[in-house]
Amino acid sequence: MQPNKQSKREAKRLFRICLVDDALDENRARRAARSVATGGTRDRFAVLAHFLRLVRLDLALRTAVIESATTLPADLRDELVASLARRYGPGLIATFAERPSLIGGVRMQVGSDVFDGSVCAGLAALQKSF
Repeated sequence: MQPNKQSKREAKRLFRICLVDDALDENRARRAARSVATGGTRDRFAVLAHFLRLVRLDLALRTAVIESATTLPADLRDELVASLARRYGPGLIATFAERPSLIGGVRMQVGSDVFDGSVCAGLAALQKSF
């Protein structure tokens, strides 16, 4: 179901109401979704669908996945999280994962932004250039 312009506008308004200090307040979002769901408006499902999309996008922008071939030392982890927080703002949730297939280096993903400094990516770029 494609939301129309009015539904999108209403979902954006609800989303802005749920922001506190440029961060999504989970309780406000729940209350807003509940009030729209129990409301009698005809396009409430379209509004809820677009509102859910906005919430998911915001969550993706506030979640960083940092992968490395081996476990990173605590000071390096803190430094990576701090540099990402400077770029994407406070409230960034970082998760660390080990992926031996990277061979070495670090791969970071925040939303749709990917920073790949792994040996595997370097080898793939080198192979592509031949």
